Amino acid sequence: MTKYLIAHDLGTSGNKASLFTTEGKYIGSTISEYGTDYFNANWAEQNPLDWWHAVCETNKLLTRNIDVKDVLAISFSGQMMGCVCVDKQGNVLRKAIIWADMRATKQADQILSKIDKDVFYRTTGHKCSSSYSIEKLMWVRDNEPDIYKNIYKSLNPKDYIVHRLTGKYLTDYSDASGTNAFDLNTFKWSETIFDAAGIDIDKFPEAVPSTYIAGEISEEIATECGLYPGTKVVMGGGDGMCASVGAGSVSLGKTYNCLGSSSWIATTTKEPIYDDQYRTFNWAHLVPGFIAPCGTMQSAGASFNWVKNQICTSEVAEAKKKGISPYQLINEEIEQSSIGSNGLIFLPYLLGERSPRWNPDAKGAFIGLKLEHKRADILRSVIEGIAYNLNIILQVFSSQLNIDEITVIGGMAKGEIQRRILADVFNTKLVTLNYLDEASSIGAAVCAGVAIGELKSFSEVEKFNKAVAQDEPIAENAAKYAKYMPVFDKCYTSLLDVYTDLSVLGR
Repeated sequence: MTKYLIAHDLGTSGNKASLFTTEGKYIGSTISEYGTDYFNANWAEQNPLDWWHAVCETNKLLTRNIDVKDVLAISFSGQMMGCVCVDKQGNVLRKAIIWADMRATKQADQILSKIDKDVFYRTTGHKCSSSYSIEKLMWVRDNEPDIYKNIYKSLNPKDYIVHRLTGKYLTDYSDASGTNAFDLNTFKWSETIFDAAGIDIDKFPEAVPSTYIAGEISEEIATECGLYPGTKVVMGGGDGMCASVGAGSVSLGKTYNCLGSSSWIATTTKEPIYDDQYRTFNWAHLVPGFIAPCGTMQSAGASFNWVKNQICTSEVAEAKKKGISPYQLINEEIEQSSIGSNGLIFLPYLLGERSPRWNPDAKGAFIGLKLEHKRADILRSVIEGIAYNLNIILQVFSSQLNIDEITVIGGMAKGEIQRRILADVFNTKLVTLNYLDEASSIGAAVCAGVAIGELKSFSEVEKFNKAVAQDEPIAENAAKYAKYMPVFDKCYTSLLDVYTDLSVLGR
């Protein structure tokens, strides 16, 4: 009899629930959307009750054609670096401050006034930043003292759902490593950081492995959430780390590139990879005993989508008439340009930049425009600019690891010309999987399968997501791109003062 695993991918725009068999077959998924409040320039909040309702709704929709008794376990992939404030009864005290919120800059500065930035980086694997959970909790303390005094725990989004299902206050190691308060050397909360932050360490939950079984669905909660009493609840992990598993990055040196609106390169190691320029960072992996060094750029697919919307209106209109994707027509145009886009460079910093620049003031730019340039050159330069930027991240890891192939996932990996450019810029073989958009869900499902003993190890992810194609780098092309890399870097550094000036003028 077929048995099932449910994976919930608790994202920024909605929750996607996916159903898999324990043999690795993907049955299908359903999505329930919810809103985000964006305000005060860089604040972002969500209502945790919306997440709960989305999880319950998608459970019921997903299981309407099967017997819920056959669902053995449920697990989670969740947006990271959040701050969900609850009291001792688990009641939400305020809207959740989510990963995209950057309000807590003063709180980050407070920590750095007491801890050397290099010591901090080598403790947590990350830079100290307002992006992370402990700084957000400090902001609540400093600005909403009446709420802060009633906070029992500060949770991440998926941890709040686990609490609703089991009554337990827990987080997993991967989400803990996104709080800016977790010591990756000991896999424990850092008392030094909590002391510097002035935060009670007990306000964070117990950290456990991603495969930890938090509990079982009670009879009381079963009807509300659409599952059968006794269904096991497995912690799962942060969405990026679940994607690592779903992409097959579960053994030493196994590297992948997720090509979505943002894009990241991550690998698997036993120890953190530290960079003297802080260009990359480190997470606790879902796989016990491993670390996931990572570098994330802000605007990859988002840059490509922007150029589609702004200068490819004719392609969009034609594609609509033909009933095809506009990217199919755009990619045909890109192929008409040559390596280096006839001397045109695009800087993909439309949302500032995280890794490798860490510059919120960075701006996008086309550099080298000439009257002879055609639309094909502009379009190709956008893909090449994304590839150049990602290659800086890859070079950090390649300096310490032998990386001979990279698995690609995400929407941009669907384009043959995009994969060709990336393979040549990286000068590395690219491997494409059969499911490009399901990696986070697959990672959570595999985590559940390992936790309950249906899967022997995380390496059985190959049953869920198989390699279907590969792109080898062309030596001649790689040599040409290698000459463009230092020019791309020079374009960025030459405009540093301009970025700052424009940021001031644009306020």
